[in-house]
Amino acid sequence: MAEKMVKLGDIATFVTSKNAGPFRLTLDVVFSSGETYRRVKASQAITRRAMAHLYGIGEEDVLEIIHFDAAWAIKVTLERPIGSGAVGETDVYGAQQHVPLMEYLLPWDEE
Repeated sequence: MAEKMVKLGDIATFVTSKNAGPFRLTLDVVFSSGETYRRVKASQAITRRAMAHLYGIGEEDVLEIIHFDAAWAIKVTLERPIGSGAVGETDVYGAQQHVPLMEYLLPWDEE
């Protein structure tokens, strides 16, 4: 039987992004249940390699992946390819950078 895939944005309560200073972005994924959060965490699908691939950056530019068990949340901090407000930069506040993570496909068999 083929493994079902699901978009992270379809199982999370919300996925957001914002600046973490002018040279970094932070991505937040929050879940409405501990069970869903623990399944995503246990899948080890949110890795430096995966985030680098999603955002077209080097693994060294994925600065942190933090799991907040008490809040059922995951935070990813990335080095911005272009500083906020610099020439060629298109999202000064970093508020539209969550879409690749929201669309990220995870293996998700119904239990």
